[in-house]
Amino acid sequence: MPQAPHTVLVVTSLIDETANMVIRALGEHQVQVARIDPADIGAGLTFGARIGDGRNSWSGRVVTPSRSVSLEEIGSVYYRRPSPFRSFAATEQARQFVITEARHGLSGLLGSLPNCRYVNHPAATARADFKVAQLEAAARVGMKIPQTLVTNDLDAARAFARKHDRIVYKSFRAVPATPDGHVGAIWTRRVDPDDLDESVCMTAHLFQEEIPKSADARVTVVGDRVFASRITHPEGVIDWRDGDWSKLTYNHIEVPDAIRQPLFAYLNHFSLVFGCFDFALEDRGSGEVWTFVECNPNGQWGWLPDYDAIARAFADVLLEGWWR
Repeated sequence: MPQAPHTVLVVTSLIDETANMVIRALGEHQVQVARIDPADIGAGLTFGARIGDGRNSWSGRVVTPSRSVSLEEIGSVYYRRPSPFRSFAATEQARQFVITEARHGLSGLLGSLPNCRYVNHPAATARADFKVAQLEAAARVGMKIPQTLVTNDLDAARAFARKHDRIVYKSFRAVPATPDGHVGAIWTRRVDPDDLDESVCMTAHLFQEEIPKSADARVTVVGDRVFASRITHPEGVIDWRDGDWSKLTYNHIEVPDAIRQPLFAYLNHFSLVFGCFDFALEDRGSGEVWTFVECNPNGQWGWLPDYDAIARAFADVLLEGWWR
């Protein structure tokens, strides 16, 4: 008889306060929680799994210095933000080989656990992490999106700039860390058409019409629950992440029905259970217009006013269907 699952596996870095919030909420249900960081593979994390010889799913254990977990006892996986794999091999070729093998072996196993609910599955997160795919999905489910150009063609960029009164540039990803560990960021920036030059040809760029917004909305969807906050800044900055966060104000906001249903359709399109949506709010007198900006399939929410309720929603959705 198959073993009844009774453990939630939390896959994240060891220093992750957001994951701690969910773990505390899971504790209210008296469910067992095992926390691992795949980057600890080695002395801090060993595993073994078998398939075949009558087995049609993986069977084995994951072992840390404090826990030994049977794969069969895992009922759901909260896949948060594990650390990047690392290697101390002598050569760069060897380091890359070790990292690649760990990713395909251990991460492949953690993404193939039998009868598990993933929030979110890492493959779904990876697919939904492309802004190009996000914009198309948002448009297909009926959300308003900014007019957008993705290009490395200087003439196309200049023509786009001429067409619109104001345009902004957004990077696709965060800036990689420097060798000494410093992390940078490129926030959304207004583009002066005169500054567009041949450097545009060096890589892909994302240009959009600037939305004359009055505020932003952060909408966090977990399962069938929706949490939304209006974010305002007294100086009306283009990107609220850039600047003094102490000046930001947060207020609860109701999500219109015309937006609420497309949220679920969007998540279903990418097979996601959770997502953090950002919208630009434009006051047109007759009401606010919501324009989709992006959806982070592994976004942060621990700083929002309703973080406690969000953490409990995560616990509920992780236990849904298998925990009594």
